[in-house]
Formats: sequence, C-alpha cells, structure tokens
Amino acid sequence: MKKLFIILTCIGIGSSAFAQEKSTREKKGDKQYFVYSFEKSIDYYSNTKNLTPEGQRRLAESYYNINQNFLAEEAYSKLISTNQGLVANDYFVFARLLKANGKNDQSLTVMDKFAELNPNDLRAKDYVANKSKLAELTADGGKYKIQAQSVNTDDDDFGPIYYKDKIIFSSTNSAPKMIVKNYNWTGKPFWNIFIADVEDGQLKNAKVFDKSLNGNLHDGPASFSNDGTFMAFTRNNYKDKSTDKVVELQIHFSTFTDGKWSKSEPFFLNNSEYSVGHPSLTANGKTMYFTSDMSGGFGGSDIYRTTKNDDGTWNKAENMGDKINTESDEMFPFIEENSQKLYFSSNGRFGLGGLDVFVTDITGSIVGNVQNAGFPLNTLADDYAVIVNSTSTKGYVSSDRAGGLGGDDIYAFDITETTKTEQLVAIEKRIEGIAKDKNETPLTNTYVTLFDDKGMVLDTFTTQTDGAFTFAVETNKNFTLTGKKEKYNDGFTDANTLSDVAIVKADIILLTKKEVVAQKVKVGEDLGKIVEFNPIYFDYDKYDIRKDAKSELAKIIEVMNDYPNMVVELGAHTDCRANNAYNQNLSNQRAKETADYVKKSITNPSRISGKGYGETKLLTNCPCSGDVISECSEAEHQKNRRTEFIIKSTGKITMPEKLTDK
Repeated sequence: MKKLFIILTCIGIGSSAFAQEKSTREKKGDKQYFVYSFEKSIDYYSNTKNLTPEGQRRLAESYYNINQNFLAEEAYSKLISTNQGLVANDYFVFARLLKANGKNDQSLTVMDKFAELNPNDLRAKDYVANKSKLAELTADGGKYKIQAQSVNTDDDDFGPIYYKDKIIFSSTNSAPKMIVKNYNWTGKPFWNIFIADVEDGQLKNAKVFDKSLNGNLHDGPASFSNDGTFMAFTRNNYKDKSTDKVVELQIHFSTFTDGKWSKSEPFFLNNSEYSVGHPSLTANGKTMYFTSDMSGGFGGSDIYRTTKNDDGTWNKAENMGDKINTESDEMFPFIEENSQKLYFSSNGRFGLGGLDVFVTDITGSIVGNVQNAGFPLNTLADDYAVIVNSTSTKGYVSSDRAGGLGGDDIYAFDITETTKTEQLVAIEKRIEGIAKDKNETPLTNTYVTLFDDKGMVLDTFTTQTDGAFTFAVETNKNFTLTGKKEKYNDGFTDANTLSDVAIVKADIILLTKKEVVAQKVKVGEDLGKIVEFNPIYFDYDKYDIRKDAKSELAKIIEVMNDYPNMVVELGAHTDCRANNAYNQNLSNQRAKETADYVKKSITNPSRISGKGYGETKLLTNCPCSGDVISECSEAEHQKNRRTEFIIKSTGKITMPEKLTDK
C-alpha cells in the first residue's frame, strides 16, 4: 500500500537529471506531484514534450502511486532506454515494477544489472543471496489458509491489531455527514480507527472505535498493551507548517482511565521533517517497535525500537540494523513475544512484488535470519501489516491483491505449518536468574532489563510467580541487569559471557526503601553520598511537582518519618536550555517546591532543605550554552531536569529488629 507512508520510490537524483531545462507544463506537473495529486501530475507530464529525465521518472512514479503499474513500467522503460540522467536506483525500481507485473524473467535481468552496478547495496546483496528461491516462494506450500473478511468495503481497510477479544483496524470508510474531506492521493476520506467483533472467523459489526481519537486527517493504525489500557497510534501532524509540503506521520499515545481514553500525547520523536508511525507495543507496553524515515537510517523508511522508563519517558530509538533494514522501505513491524518473532513488510528485500511480509527471530539484540513468508501470504501486490496470535496458529494480513473489494482489504489466515526461522547468529550463551528479596523470596511482576556495556537496552522481561528471567546473549560480552518493582528500590547486577560457561547465573536482589537505608547506615557508608532514592523529574521550564514525582516523594517521606533524626538535602537541576542565570533561578524554585512538599508531611520539617545547581551538573552530555546548539533528544534533556536527595546527617538511629543481620 503505497500511500501508508510518505515515501516516494526514487532515492536520489543524479546531477545529469537536471541537464535539460524544465518547461512550464512540467513545472506545473511537479506542483501537483508534490501535493500527491498524481492524476493531475500525469496529465501535465504526459502532455509535455521533451520531459527532463526527472520529469519522466516522476511520470512513472505518479502512475505507480495510483496503482497503474503497467503504465508505470512503460514510463520507466522509456527512461531506462534513453540512458540519460539515470541513477542506479532506477534499475531497482524498474525491476520491482516488472515483478509486480508478473514479468519475473525480465525483472531478474534488470536486478542483475542493478547488483552489478551496486554490489555493496543491501538490496543487491539480499537479491544475490535469495534469487534462486523464487520458485519456492511462489509455490503454495500449504502453510497458510487465507480468507477474505466480510468487514471489507470498497474503501481501504487495513492495519488490524488485537484488542481484548476484538480487532481494531483503520479504514477510509466514512459515515454519512455534511462534509467529507478527501485525501489528494486516493480521492478517498482520511483514515479513521474502527473496532470489530470476531465471530466464526469473520470480522463483523464494525464501528468507530472512539470519536475523540479520530481527527480531520489520517488516524491509525494502532497498537495496544495486553491489558488494553495503553495505546499507541499513527496520525498526521495536524500542525505541520514546514515548507516541504509533506504532512508527516506521527505517533501519539492515549491511556484508558476513568472509563474513557485520555487526550492523546505525542511521541518525543515526532518531527515536521520526517515521519514516525506504525507502532507495535509489547504486552506490557514498555517496548515499542515503529517505522521512521528519520535521518541516519539506511534509506527510505527503517524499523526502530525504543523502551519506556518508569516515569513514562521513552529512551533514544535504536535502529534495528541492516539485518532487517535496507535502502528502500521496511514498515509495519509486529512483535509476537511468545515465539519471539518480528514480522514486518519490505519492498527492498527479495520478494514477489510490492511490499512483502517477512519474519525473523528476535532475541534481545540478536536478529535471526530474515525469511520471506512466501505465497499465499505474499502476492504480486502490496502485502503488509501482519499480526499473529500468541499461539502462532492464526493471524491477519492487509493487501491490495487482485480479487479484493477495495484498494486494500483485510484477510484472516490460519497457520497450518509452523515455520521456524534459522538463527543468523548462533546463540551460545544464556543469562538466567531470579529476582528476589533479601530473604530469597522470588518476586513476581519485576521488570528486568538487560543492558550492554555501553548502556544500550538489549531486552526486557517481566517475571512471573517464580521470579525467574532468562536472556539469550552473545559470547565475549559484558552486561548489566536491573530489576524494578513497585515499593522496592531498583536492583542491579553485572554478568559476562567471557568464560566457557554456557549458562551464566545472575540473580537480582531488590530491597525495600527501609532496608536500603538501614543497610547503608549499618555498614557505615560516608555521609553525603546520594541515597538510592529515585530522582524526581520536571517538565521543561516548569517547577511544579508532577504526578509521577509525588509517588517517589511519598517513599522519601515514609523513610524520613521512620528515621526521625535523618537530615536530607536535595539538589535540583535543569537542562542546558536558556541562559545560566535563568536556569539557576529555575533550579532554586524546583528545590524550594520539592522541599516544601516534603516538609508538609514529616516531623521536624527543618530536617530537609533544598539547593539549586542550575545546569552545572548535567548527567547527559547535552551542552548548549552560547552558540552551541544541543543535538540531544528530549529524553536526554529530561534526565537533566531532576532533583536528587542526599543524606547530610543520620543522627542516632536504632535499627528495626527485622532489619538486623543474622
């Protein structure tokens, strides 16, 4: 489905493409092309004499973008035959069109030329490695049994996702109303989010999911946490005022509280210069895979992964690497955690036509061998947005294949044969452990995170009643593991795979706040060291106490009331933005606001005081003073907008009986 991401097929224009001067008519065609009015751009381009190579390329792309593939092939063939203003990518696009039009032999010949010109291109490497498998991919091996859904209309219906016992999907189907806004590209209404029942293998009784989440432009597809209380969804940037005339896609979040979905909140990576979309959340909603064409990727749109902190902020996104991404478009990731498989669609890897469905094993940071799902899940058309249930027996796919009711339709499928992907990198080691308290009691619902030696998140795991966790890891590496659980301090442990041991044991012990304080006093640690109270955080340019901060302050208040002689000083900080004097004043206000909040709830309020440090103690390397402009993400700036807590004096403290050493 070409209109699902704002990416055009050409990846670069050679300088010779501008050797001819453009006519007035061609320039008018360009204007229509840039606002996705492709039928109008075709009218101008096709009635222009002496098109420039760029104009000829855009004529072909315009045909392609409205599913006129044979006319697109003809236009590209003319461009190739002139041998003027060509770039290597023209051969790739032409080969893809030939394959979509069922001309496999011709497509292979053109791809051979592309691979010859670009031997280091990821798409060329994938083609060379897999071109012998074409017959295997086009044969129906009986792995999938596919059935069209009665919920499909003559509009675009796509992007299904599981929501409790129902299915959420996106559609251009519009209820009758006075004014219906249409999308230039398709001439159809914008996408809205719908919900449908599942009855006897069919999606039925479709209706708008939530009117408050459907705006005036595109909304959907969506993804949900397993409990159905947290959602991420794609929508247009309604406030885009950039000069590139492209209304990029964004990711927004909403939480179900008090019987309704909250006002959506934007993802910190949303940007008017690039798109982010197609979110796929893990069961706990704390890891998200998504698609973006942000700079720094491999080209086109790539698949990324990010994890969420306890305070609700998201960490820096990790590109999933060249084992998944190519110079073209990889989109619509879906993570199935039980089988540890990542499904996605790509038009850069060797396939049957347009977008094809691919699957790979994902174990932490290790990506297995990427495999094309083959026919009938894939066809000559665009096949994408696959989801699979937790037992890997059923799923859904979106496709604009022949025989459907509209441009894009939803199909259910049964998996009659479990396909096992081979690991590209052998898993030789595992880290196993148990999250437990100081009495060796296993702790359920502990969120365990595995980090590499550079602090990058590799994998996460939420423990069950046995407190056990396990991670598959690479050899000859150092790792850090953390455990987080409500009412407990974070636990930490290090592990490595430097020895010959196949299974590395690494338990994580979590202590309550009282146990942490008692332990530190017991062993006589130096005063003034930061206690393992979690810092609290502030919104940009604000000093009021946030909701998430109140829960942390409640723990501090509890400990100070348990130990009435303890004296605490808090240090408040800002990020680097604004001048030094302004930030010093802002940190002073944060310190005062925090100290006043605690004073209201402890005995002898003079035991806590606050001090501001401005931007003098940044935790992340994000300077931006003077002429320096910070390139740090909002998540990195957030880590600097904090207040930390320091013990200045313990006084005479009697240890509670239950905390003394045995």
